Amino acid sequence: MMVGGPSRAGAVTEKRPWTFYALGTLFVAYMAFLYGPMLVIYVLSFQGENGGVTFPMVGTSLVWFGDIVKPGQMANIPVSFSRSIALASLVSLLTVVFSVAAGLGFRRRFPGSGIVFYLAVASLVMPSLLVGFGIGLGFQFLGLQTSLFTSALGAQLTWTLPFGMFAMFAVVNRFNRSWEEAAADLGASAFQRLRYVTLPILLPGILGVAMGAFTLSYDEYARTTLTIGQHNTLPLEIYALISSATSPTLFAIGTLTTGGSFLAIAITLLLVMRMQRRRSAASLKVG
Repeated sequence: MMVGGPSRAGAVTEKRPWTFYALGTLFVAYMAFLYGPMLVIYVLSFQGENGGVTFPMVGTSLVWFGDIVKPGQMANIPVSFSRSIALASLVSLLTVVFSVAAGLGFRRRFPGSGIVFYLAVASLVMPSLLVGFGIGLGFQFLGLQTSLFTSALGAQLTWTLPFGMFAMFAVVNRFNRSWEEAAADLGASAFQRLRYVTLPILLPGILGVAMGAFTLSYDEYARTTLTIGQHNTLPLEIYALISSATSPTLFAIGTLTTGGSFLAIAITLLLVMRMQRRRSAASLKVG
């Protein structure tokens, strides 16, 4: 005779509610909607020489990737790509500087802090085209020439800064200020606390802000189109190519740029994971 509770064999398996399968189906449909078009572009970028922009595939080749850098193309992809990288790098740097400063500054309430915050994120409420149109008109009114690193830079910062600030506020709110207090008790100055304590601890979040700002700037079209001046970034060049001619070269461009974005994100994640492992190891040594 067995004493105790019921055996596992006799245990009743609880059935999942129908909402579980409904939500699971919705999630799968969302993922298919999100990544399905990207998968189609990746596949069609390897279309054969005589293939078009639709299925069925007419063989496979890498000829469309070669057309990206071939001289005499209607769109100058390499040059516009370099402009986008340069602009995105500068936007990312400025977003990090202002977002970190705002995150640290808003740790303490000050008169008018609410008004300053809402003014900083107000550009997210306005339509992107109107923001770009307003900046373009402002430069025209002042008699200034719109260009890549003036008006376009400002237009993109109105897009990246609010997101960077939101992210840094979340990171700073999790920061334990007792570490700064301990450093102050050991005689560290305000600059030393910032350099050796605060920024290293916030560094994973700062890298996330930098990567987010970079990708937002790299893909930005609406705010840039009216403020860029005479030289196009990559999204504007691609749009011009779509309006004039369509070929699998567009898919090859999308495959390369998306692959580059995923590679940058993966490198950032690896750096963050390495920092977290080193921090955990240091904590164990101290303990």
